[in-house]
Amino acid sequence: MKKIVLFLGILFCVQTNAQSSKREEGIVLGVKGGLNMSNFMGDVEDQGMRTSIHLGLLAEIIVSDNFSVQPELLYSGQGSTYTGSAPGFARTKLDYLTVPVLGKFGLTDKLSFEAGPQLGFLVSAKRKTNTSNDKIEGVKTLDFGLNAGLEYELGSGVIFQGRYNLGLTDTGLTGDSNKRASNSVIQFSIGYLF
Repeated sequence: MKKIVLFLGILFCVQTNAQSSKREEGIVLGVKGGLNMSNFMGDVEDQGMRTSIHLGLLAEIIVSDNFSVQPELLYSGQGSTYTGSAPGFARTKLDYLTVPVLGKFGLTDKLSFEAGPQLGFLVSAKRKTNTSNDKIEGVKTLDFGLNAGLEYELGSGVIFQGRYNLGLTDTGLTGDSNKRASNSVIQFSIGYLF
């Protein structure tokens, strides 16, 4: 009987070790997507939020129990909507491929604070009105910013994030070297970690 109990105990230990997660191995991969609410800061007037989406991939590299590095690759729709008194509709649409690299600090078992830099590569720049959807010339192709936010992770691998991106570079939208217009984006995401 002792041999059977010993055998079952060893089998249980081996099975438990064989089921180690990627988190225990030091890396977690995932997907995420969600809502963007963006606008411009600086020398711009009569601009309101543009609502769009973001979608992409992430990797969480576990450094310690309370710290990890999280690089992401996201498509991000940004820009603004004209809110002035002139008649008609106008929306500035700047779409980027963004690469945020965040330090993730565990506050509790499920809640983390995340912060870090982001590099954006312009994919498309258009101004949409009631009658046209024209390309905007002169928009800078690189955008640099800083991110900060919170992440809540459910035990099932589902994550919820809220984040703010502060653009530090001029987009070039004003066409005037003495005036600036930088990105400002609020993101709400839902994702899944494999």
